[in-house]
Amino acid sequence: MSRYTDGDNKRNTQPPQGNRGGRYNEPPRRHDDGGRYEERLHRNDDGRRYREEPRRKKGGSVIGNIISTLVLLIAIGVFCFAGWKLYGYYRDYKAGTDEYSALNDQYVIDPNTSGNGDQSEGSTEAPGEILKTVTELENPETVQTKRDNAAKAEVVENQTQQQLPKLVNPINFTDLKAINEEIIGWIRIGALDLSYPVAQAADNDFYLHRTFEKADNFAGCIFLNCDNTRYLTDQNSIVYGHNMKNGSMFGSLKKFKDQELYDSNPYFWIFTPQFLYQYRIFSVETVSSMGDPYITRFTTDKFQEFIEECQSKSEVDNHGVEVTTNDRIVTLSTCTGDTSTRLIVQGRLEQVYASVDGSGSLTE
Repeated sequence: MSRYTDGDNKRNTQPPQGNRGGRYNEPPRRHDDGGRYEERLHRNDDGRRYREEPRRKKGGSVIGNIISTLVLLIAIGVFCFAGWKLYGYYRDYKAGTDEYSALNDQYVIDPNTSGNGDQSEGSTEAPGEILKTVTELENPETVQTKRDNAAKAEVVENQTQQQLPKLVNPINFTDLKAINEEIIGWIRIGALDLSYPVAQAADNDFYLHRTFEKADNFAGCIFLNCDNTRYLTDQNSIVYGHNMKNGSMFGSLKKFKDQELYDSNPYFWIFTPQFLYQYRIFSVETVSSMGDPYITRFTTDKFQEFIEECQSKSEVDNHGVEVTTNDRIVTLSTCTGDTSTRLIVQGRLEQVYASVDGSGSLTE
């Protein structure tokens, strides 16, 4: 029997000529495309032949699996890297916080336990009470009376002989200098519970990402502008600190935009080995990072313009605090998240106190 037959009537047929005739009678053909797939002829239940659609082999799915695996591995790597970075941030935050907490615990002295503050017999100082804590000097309604009634010391400050109220210095500068000789003071802001050492380097970059103990840490250290005198006698002394997300360093300065907080305690302090400087806040504002608040010395006319501009742009009411060209200003500066601007809190020097130890003796 010829292989060209009809399965139903067994009748012989002629083979197709050329490409004419039913292609269903052609033998199976293998595509010459690298063997990726082939087509076959099959017979169904009623005996008729049909062509099976080509089936792709598994090579494509293998490549897809490889790509999917690579994508997954990359995603896992990115996740692990992000976790490692977050851990690094946490570690630095903790290291910085731990260092400054330890400094406060070890070198900030409780003046109530350092002596009774009474005048020694035969003392040549003016009679009165030695001021023992700064907190008793942070009430605007009573502070002047406290100063007037305090014991006085005859000292030279800013090249001028003055009689200054005696106040117990709460900072152990002797031991702090053994840790870092570049310490120039200690800043305290009572309303924010802020308390840090202040250093000064030859440039304004050194302490950006180094702590007071000079450990690498993005929290850095509070530091005085390198162009300022360490004795805080310039027209405008600038003190920098990072705006940390956990509120440490100068991260809480923005709270002074709250009028109620400002009114509760509008002062900040900078303690030095020989003098304690009390500043009355007169302006809180956001300024250009390249503006006048970063100038340290002015002509008299320019200084007056600068003072008036700062007062007019303040975001809190300072209740008529008077600032003149004879005053000395400290500008506390921190970043805002916008590289073109900074937040500043400015204080006018209101009072200088002579630094004494618990027994009433002047400190060096």
